[in-house]
Amino acid sequence: MRRLKSILLLFITLPVLAQSEFKLTDQVPLDPNVKTGVLENGMTYYIRHNEEPKDRASFYMIQNVGALLENDDQNGLAHFLEHMAFNGTENFEGKGILNTLQNHGVAFGRNINAYTAFNQTVYNLSEVPTTHDGLVDTCLLILHDWSNYLLLTEEEIDAERGVITEEWRTRRNASFRLRNQWFPVLFKGSKWAVRDIIGDTTVIRYHEPSTLRDFYHDWYRTDLQAIAIVGDIDVEVVEQKVKEIFSPIPAVKDAKERPTFKIPSHDETYFVVATDEEATQSSISVFILEENNDGKPKAYEDLKNHYIQSLYNSMTDMRIQELLQKGEPPFIMGSTTMSGFVRGYDAYSITATANPNNEAKALEAIMTETERIKRYGFAESELERAKTNFLTELESHYKQKDKISNDSYAREYAEYYLTMTPAPGIDVEYEFANQILPTITAEEVSQKAKEWIKDDNRTIVITGPTDAEHLTEAEAKSIITKVESMEIEPYVDAAGDASLIDEDLTGSAIVNTRKLDAFDAVEWTLANNVKVIFRHADYEKDAVSLVAYSDGGTSKVENDMVPSAGMAQTFVSAYGVGDFDAITLQKMLTGKKVEVSPTFSSLTEGFNGSSTPKDFETMLQLVYLYFEKPRFDEEAHNALMSRYVAYISNMAKNPQKIMQDSLTYILSDYHPRVRTMDPDYLTDVDFKEIESIYKDRIQDAGDFTFFIVGNIDQEVVKELATKYLGSLTDNDREENWVDRGVRAPEGKTDKVIPIAFETPKANVNVTYVNDIEYNQENILAMKVLKGILDLRYTESVREDEGGTYGVRVGSGLSQYPVERAQVKIMFDCDPSRTEKLKSLIYQEINKIIEEGPTDVDFNKTVSNLLKDRQQSLEHNSFWMNSLYNYYYSGINSADPANYEELLNEMTKQDIQKFAASFFEGADLIDVVFKPKE
Repeated sequence: MRRLKSILLLFITLPVLAQSEFKLTDQVPLDPNVKTGVLENGMTYYIRHNEEPKDRASFYMIQNVGALLENDDQNGLAHFLEHMAFNGTENFEGKGILNTLQNHGVAFGRNINAYTAFNQTVYNLSEVPTTHDGLVDTCLLILHDWSNYLLLTEEEIDAERGVITEEWRTRRNASFRLRNQWFPVLFKGSKWAVRDIIGDTTVIRYHEPSTLRDFYHDWYRTDLQAIAIVGDIDVEVVEQKVKEIFSPIPAVKDAKERPTFKIPSHDETYFVVATDEEATQSSISVFILEENNDGKPKAYEDLKNHYIQSLYNSMTDMRIQELLQKGEPPFIMGSTTMSGFVRGYDAYSITATANPNNEAKALEAIMTETERIKRYGFAESELERAKTNFLTELESHYKQKDKISNDSYAREYAEYYLTMTPAPGIDVEYEFANQILPTITAEEVSQKAKEWIKDDNRTIVITGPTDAEHLTEAEAKSIITKVESMEIEPYVDAAGDASLIDEDLTGSAIVNTRKLDAFDAVEWTLANNVKVIFRHADYEKDAVSLVAYSDGGTSKVENDMVPSAGMAQTFVSAYGVGDFDAITLQKMLTGKKVEVSPTFSSLTEGFNGSSTPKDFETMLQLVYLYFEKPRFDEEAHNALMSRYVAYISNMAKNPQKIMQDSLTYILSDYHPRVRTMDPDYLTDVDFKEIESIYKDRIQDAGDFTFFIVGNIDQEVVKELATKYLGSLTDNDREENWVDRGVRAPEGKTDKVIPIAFETPKANVNVTYVNDIEYNQENILAMKVLKGILDLRYTESVREDEGGTYGVRVGSGLSQYPVERAQVKIMFDCDPSRTEKLKSLIYQEINKIIEEGPTDVDFNKTVSNLLKDRQQSLEHNSFWMNSLYNYYYSGINSADPANYEELLNEMTKQDIQKFAASFFEGADLIDVVFKPKE
């Protein structure tokens, strides 16, 4: 089943489908468009033709094997084994898998990856070109080797120990440490309580290779494996290849029984407080575990129950949102929902993030809302909105079924194999949902609360900072008991069915039309000077996008109003619009798939919007209201502000925020306009200032350019644009942004900053900044340089040295306010290895300057860029971005002469020359965060 979480549907007029009678007791069939079978050795396969993206395919190896299958001396080796699958197989020694695929533009990390969980390990090769002779066969051979032919050489095992140790270090944050304190209580008496996937560093560093090989032999076997191949392929041909390649793999003799893992039931309520020095929020959760039927065949009754669960969750979410919009919110965030938790178990989760030292108030409030639902259930009006909103989403999904990606299908088949999650295909699910949803009643959904919210198998979990005031077990249980016996009023559902705009709009005529042949688009200038650029694009069948901008942005605001300007976008969106607060507006938009939000950057202001073709008019109505009738709701402002103040109150303890804030100040040379969010920043955010800034920036529509791209008729766009955008006020104001002089420090900046890390690590940041002409040649050269650096650092710092889990490289060129380029390089590592590893960062750069990149690295990078470019052409967003860039920057990036031809003509000598011109003479900021002594 496609998991359209938290959305449900209502029967309305739909495209005509052949009507089927669904019996709830019948088993849900597998999508008939997927070819499936089981080989004699027990391996399962799923093969499907799909063309999103065209000329590409994805290959998945699904292992029903995870961390729960480890012995104590193997703690962490399921994950270790996942790494080893990329470090030598029978047919691809060493880094042969990566090198082979990267030569065809298939990138490690993004297209070549894997994950390990408690119960499964899944490998993927994604977006592999199918037009290259033999590449499909190569990928099948890789899956074949992953099944049974890993080399697991001692040399490669030893080389990978450092990488995984550094992954452990990188992932060891407050959230991870807190979870390791409360999981043993929640899962008491089960194997879930003693495994965390990443494992024990002692085992990682010192296990005997034979121990890893034993785990591999015991569990990587054909009866616990499935492969999924989805893409632009001939299914019959690929199925025959699968039989030929995979059938000879021998089944393991005397195979161990694959255990399932149970969590002991308990009548008493468990309780745990988990604290950490770096934790920034206090959270109270109540988990009620319930065994489910994962791994068993599913009937349509199960599918119906999943819909009921989704309906339930969407309605509870709406109630919590409404609670947080008014007065003084009792908590920062909260939820009361039912969902899947771990394999074999669902959990009813009641969670609230508390205001500082106010856990009692948060717990009582979220338990009160939960008890209100349990006692009184939901109103029919709530249910009808939830159904209608689901229909809108599902109908859009159905119309765009040709845009369901290869990877989405492959992941769906993985879930089907591992847990038997229904996967009937969008056609069957669409038809079934339309038949069953009208039969679901509010009483039926409400009854679920009484089934799910109970006392047994319940655990209270409190997490937060070490020095905060936390509830005791007695206090928490007392609050729950109090709520269960207190008087609670039923929820009253307010209607929201008024029209967005009641007045008649005069609009404006089109005074000039210009064809944009290079984009197959048209530009209209309206009588109020609004510019509208439209391109019909039907790559996404049920989508229309809108982007608008005007020069100015927050650069027009003086320094003392920067905090208000910085928060304007977030707060104005929370106020609602016109006469409607945010909750009323959300109810009014029931059944419409439409979003509009104002945007503010340092140099521009504008709007982002999206809708279906049928909701396009509503999108323009919202734009009109945001211009002409913006809403400024002080109660909503104060409610949101109190949540922000509570949220950041303990952020000063978060090493990640400390580092990010420090870098922000250092890279701006401590410019007075540059500030980071802290209590003083929020103190300077003023409601009246936000109103003033917004009204100053979002006015004079004649200074705005609107881009509309999507699957909608041009005449419809013309009519509605002239009516709504043509009715916007033109103040005949000409303005531009202001260069406020925010620049990086000149020369070389070296800083070593001590940080209190709970888990010792160093964080290295190297940033180069230099003036460079903004043109398409330099934009592409920078992309190629970044790709080459990614490859070099993966090989030298990660693989050869085992020094880090990964080096992240970021790059970009800016045109305004000055033409300038930047390259950022960052990684975590063992503090004792900082200088050695950092020297490799500079060595690789110097090597490119002195010798140029290698042919291999250059060709891999260019191939990847060309592959991604080809895929992007088949999406509406490509044309939206191209049009915007053309107007804003003056470059037609859609023209092959400005991309494909430039890349194909580029040489590694060009990159060597570009690297020299950029790095030599660049400002350098070298910042290392190290643990305090």
